[in-house]
Amino acid sequence: MGDTGSLDALRAHLQSIPLVRAMQVDVVGDSAGRMRLQAPLGPNVNDKGSAFGGSLVSLMTLAGWALATRRLDEAGFKADVYVADSQVRYLAPLLSGLEAEAWLEEGDWEAFVATYRQRGRARCRIAARVRLPDGGDATVFSGRFVALRPD
Repeated sequence: MGDTGSLDALRAHLQSIPLVRAMQVDVVGDSAGRMRLQAPLGPNVNDKGSAFGGSLVSLMTLAGWALATRRLDEAGFKADVYVADSQVRYLAPLLSGLEAEAWLEEGDWEAFVATYRQRGRARCRIAARVRLPDGGDATVFSGRFVALRPD
């Protein structure tokens, strides 16, 4: 098992990234196939008093990265996971804390892991969103993530 086998290990790994510390990101859950990360509004606010767009996309990207990294780790693989490309839509201003939720958008984890096992590389498409307090979407994300066998 790699170094992100537990949520505590994943939290510790994420805290090694300066941006994560500055944003005050925390892992709040991994259940039902969904990874959830939170960050307070304070360090992620823009000049209008709402969530900064860069913080929103960063949190969703991190949630997708954490999800793919954790699924490979649970299968017993250490991998370098990267975001290859993404699309984001900002739908409404968020005036409260940020919580990103990420899930596999296409395919299944078994095929992703099998491809990684066989080829030492795999890719997946992950969707994410940050919700408004009323349950609507503030921001939505779709990203392609690539996992590579470490050197």
